[in-house]
Amino acid sequence: MSDWVFVCPTSQLLPGEKAVAWAGDTPIVVVNLDGAFYALEDRCTHDEFELSSGDVDLAEGSITCVLHGARFSLRDGEALCAPAYEPVAKFPVKVEDGLVWTRDDRT
Repeated sequence: MSDWVFVCPTSQLLPGEKAVAWAGDTPIVVVNLDGAFYALEDRCTHDEFELSSGDVDLAEGSITCVLHGARFSLRDGEALCAPAYEPVAKFPVKVEDGLVWTRDDRT
């Protein structure tokens, strides 16, 4: 397992906002969903485009890939509509002393 990677202070990630961190070669997008923080691999499973460029839907709890419109659940990474059918990798998030951290916990 890799080490925790600093993302940003919680004060810099308001609800609906995104931040990107790198865990080695893995880009991770972290999103504030009404005070809960979620981390997904920053690559659409349909065409490997960066999800961090897309819009966050707070009501649905999703992020949309701007390239072809695939949507993914922020809570579990599941693909919510075509053209994506495979989920995006989800990563752990921890908040300590007002700081957001994530890591690529795949082995």
